[in-house]
Amino acid sequence: MDPHRRTVLAATAAFALSALNLPDAEAVTRRVSAAPAGAVRVGTGDVDAIRMMTRTLGDTAAEVGGAHARQLAVHYLTTTVGPWLDGRYTEATGRALFAATSQLVHLCGWMAQDAGGDDHHQGLAQRYYAHAFALAEEAGDAELSATALRGMATQAIDLGPRGRAVALRLSERCVEYADRLDEPKAVAYYQTTLADAAALDGDQRLARSALAASQTAIERASAAPGESWASHFSTGRWAHHSGMILARLGDLDGAREHLRHALEVHGLDRRRSRAIVLGDLGDVHLRQGDLDGALAVWSEFIDCSAGIQSVKITDALTDLRVRLSRYGKAPGVAELDGRAAVLLGEA
Repeated sequence: MDPHRRTVLAATAAFALSALNLPDAEAVTRRVSAAPAGAVRVGTGDVDAIRMMTRTLGDTAAEVGGAHARQLAVHYLTTTVGPWLDGRYTEATGRALFAATSQLVHLCGWMAQDAGGDDHHQGLAQRYYAHAFALAEEAGDAELSATALRGMATQAIDLGPRGRAVALRLSERCVEYADRLDEPKAVAYYQTTLADAAALDGDQRLARSALAASQTAIERASAAPGESWASHFSTGRWAHHSGMILARLGDLDGAREHLRHALEVHGLDRRRSRAIVLGDLGDVHLRQGDLDGALAVWSEFIDCSAGIQSVKITDALTDLRVRLSRYGKAPGVAELDGRAAVLLGEA
């Protein structure tokens, strides 16, 4: 990662914590009473439309990366949904509207975070997440509040040691919100984030405790998709995240088992998700001294990555090339490196 980017984002870490003080619980009530007579009328059908658009755009991004439909999502937010927030609606509709908008704003943040690792994209993502949190708090939706905080927590985790204190605090707040929830997938989602932040912070006891809590929750979850915003956090995704946490804790055998489990037992239904797991699994194979295994997995990773526009994929391809450079004379290395270079536009 660019050292300058680390410095800039670490310097704005306080912004992530200050987001905890942004919400205004009376915002919806004031808007209901202060809407001008000529304001557009917003009903439940409009709220349903936002949710449908968010699901459709989110499905596209999960398949081919956040960069693909980001501008479309932002355009829909600013030109269609934005004016609705200043419209006329009942308090019940207003809270549902704020919740649906929080989901859309969070998706815009995730797309920006996935589109580029530079200051511009990451700064945008952070501001979107903070706005999503404020909207969720105003709507009174604990799960959406926790999910927005998780977005900022993952950014802090990506900073590495510089972001560990902020990552841990935001992750702890996510789990505090999870205490109000009955959805096991949501509880698993936030406990896994806490485990990752604790592992980064070097607190193995807390990391393993949170990881165990996430496993208990995911084992209670239904396999069927639900209405929960965290319902995408399937057992396969839990296995992937848990595997990477175990790798951070130094348990490479456990990490390899979990990543294989994610791929072979649960499949993963999104191409971007599957590609990321394959990239991570290849890295674990290499760290265990299994070059042939790494090459086989990374070959599948490259096949799966074609056409995906995601900084996660770009970073994994770059990492692959750097790690393979020390094995330049081994069979198959040059061919795989060349394929990765093509996807990166470096061939």
